[in-house]
Amino acid sequence: MSFAGSRRVPPPQNDPNLTYAPGSPERAAIKARLADMAAERIEIPLVIGGREIRTGKTAQSVMPHKHGHVLADWHKAGAKEVQQAIAAAADARREWANWPWEDRAAVFLRAAELLTTTWRQTLNAATMLGQSKTVYQAEIDAASELVDFWRFNVAFAQELYQEQPSSTHATWNQSDYRALEGFVYAVTPFNFTAIAGNLPGAPALMGCTVVWKPASSAMLSAHYIMQLLHEAGLPPGVINLVPGDAAEVSDAVLDHPDFAGIHFTGSTGVFNSIWQRIGANLGTYRSYPRIVGETGGKDFVVAHTSADPQAVAVGLVRGAFEYQGQKCSAASRAYVPKSMWPTVKERMLAMMAEIKMGDVRDFRNFMGAVIDEKSFKKIGEYIADAKKNATVIAGGGTNGKIGYFVEPTLVEAKTPDYRLMCEEIFGPVLTAYVYDDNDWAGMLKTVDETSPYALTGAVFANDRRAVREAAQALRNAAGNFYINDKPTGAVVGQQPFGGARASGTNDKAGSKMNLLRWVSARSVKETFSPPLDYTYPFMSEE
Repeated sequence: MSFAGSRRVPPPQNDPNLTYAPGSPERAAIKARLADMAAERIEIPLVIGGREIRTGKTAQSVMPHKHGHVLADWHKAGAKEVQQAIAAAADARREWANWPWEDRAAVFLRAAELLTTTWRQTLNAATMLGQSKTVYQAEIDAASELVDFWRFNVAFAQELYQEQPSSTHATWNQSDYRALEGFVYAVTPFNFTAIAGNLPGAPALMGCTVVWKPASSAMLSAHYIMQLLHEAGLPPGVINLVPGDAAEVSDAVLDHPDFAGIHFTGSTGVFNSIWQRIGANLGTYRSYPRIVGETGGKDFVVAHTSADPQAVAVGLVRGAFEYQGQKCSAASRAYVPKSMWPTVKERMLAMMAEIKMGDVRDFRNFMGAVIDEKSFKKIGEYIADAKKNATVIAGGGTNGKIGYFVEPTLVEAKTPDYRLMCEEIFGPVLTAYVYDDNDWAGMLKTVDETSPYALTGAVFANDRRAVREAAQALRNAAGNFYINDKPTGAVVGQQPFGGARASGTNDKAGSKMNLLRWVSARSVKETFSPPLDYTYPFMSEE
């Protein structure tokens, strides 16, 4: 199909979150889908070049809140299958990279529409069952945020392609935004289904082809994302699903000459090792690979004496304990003035006493389970340390018999350099330090210097001078900075997300900045009246 004329994509709008209130049609629909999916045990194959591959080497996907319940058996890729995926990506690139960008966009716009309608409850239910998200946390992630990524990315791509250099009457200058020469490696985390759809999707939109390794603890939602994209018309080989051992898959990918870039969300340590491997292999690659990563966080909330204690308390409870603190943006360290701490603590304790934790299919629960046994044990070790070297004010209980449950835990540190104030925990543990009211400037310096990360952070203050002082002192301490709000909940198109320092490359997922990383521009100059004489006027006789 060819078109005469400039096509414009539909202007994006943020997908509204459904409420799942009692009596609502969406509540009945998700309850039914949860029951159906919990009653089945499916098989999840690799997807390479559009074909389903079963290796026979399998692992299980379980419910974190009921870890004896197996949801799926998924097949593991080895080095051979990774090579097949790379070959499939190369084959698909020949056509996909040369499609009109609007036709690539149409695939993702259709995927977004399917997700808002017939696929919404399937992906939500997969996220709830496989990643232990409550219905609302799944709704804002697996449905609305992924829809927003796919729709807004298309609009941002249109803006990027329309950016063209100036020309004259004699010369036409153009920018050709080419897909990267090679394949992109997408490595996605367990905690956000939207990230799992965006990390392979954004490069694919720009004409790249992708080898995708999802988190082993989020295989159910990854499987349905692939099925959804297939129904939306994504051609075979554009995105190839190769779950497996992280080291084995990455080794095969990073040693390949056609490796063109990585789109990564995960731990800082893993990202550092990948970067080192890429550096060691630079002589191997056809081009310098694009390295895009969002990594760890130790996200702060700092309250000024002018702040509203109730707003601080709610921001801390929601920011620290929603989705069991397993958001890279979760509030993990708090700094509260001494005069305000008794009120903030009292109100937090009242809210925490009401929090229910359990199976996410029970909508009365505010929290589910942490993702797996490894995470459960790690968080337990931090809590044990707090019981010895700090004060556990509330929570601190763990129970792994049925599910990997960790109570929402509030710790008070004696010093601002205590390890729970500095190290990423990735669980429902918030550590607070109480500072002298007159040490505002010193505390801002401490917040900035305490952690190697710089992902998200928040200041609560009604005094505008205090807001300005915090914004300036903490300018490099957070890539997403919030004023009188919790440090979580970035919305595509409103707060482009990413951080610097040890938190990543800050390429802002859900923005034009991110899409620019997946193209390699070619400047094209066309001269309408080329010169026919090699000499210049200055060469004439005097």
